[in-house]
Amino acid sequence: MNDKPPSKAKVVLVEDHPMFRERLAQLIDKDLEMSVVGEADNIQDALKIIEENTPDVVIVDITLRGSGGLELIKELKARALDIPALVLSMHSEFLYAQRSLQAGARGYVSKDEDASQVMLAIRKVLAGQIYLSPHMSERMMQRFSQTYAPVETSAVAGLTDREFEIFKLFGQGLNTKLIAERLAVGENTVSTYRQRIKKKLGVKDFTELYCQAARWVQEQEE
Repeated sequence: MNDKPPSKAKVVLVEDHPMFRERLAQLIDKDLEMSVVGEADNIQDALKIIEENTPDVVIVDITLRGSGGLELIKELKARALDIPALVLSMHSEFLYAQRSLQAGARGYVSKDEDASQVMLAIRKVLAGQIYLSPHMSERMMQRFSQTYAPVETSAVAGLTDREFEIFKLFGQGLNTKLIAERLAVGENTVSTYRQRIKKKLGVKDFTELYCQAARWVQEQEE
């Protein structure tokens, strides 16, 4: 009598770019040890799929239309769903990785990484480990060494996740209208966040806010 083949690890993808989500699903389904059991492009659908399929890992993009990926991770914790999450993002900044781990993610990997590195990240999280790329791990150590001030002292680090996301978009040159379209919210909502960011960072006017955001983005890319 043949032994029953081991069951594959169940993966749910939460990504709002259809082509990228399709490529990632194909990559995962080719693996003998895991299989995609559900896909979503927003938090509401993702939560429904997760509760129906009880996956072994959720792979989530940090930037989604409407609520961001970190909100999904927090909601999983709030619902006592003990499912590890791996953040897969186009952003490679240290603060994004830090915020992801603080929200409850078990790993953070950039979309720029090779397919083999992405698969390694998934396997690490499935094995109960924390995954950060070698480059991100090095930056993490540097930021907490004597050479660098702890990131908690940074005014930018004091922003909420949504404020930080909007601050970053300002730094990328987007105006209030474009940010509202990107995040699928009203312009008044973005304006309210802009006021909060301005107050927290202690800047005098919106021109100074845009300049500070652009400078921060440039520094992160160096």
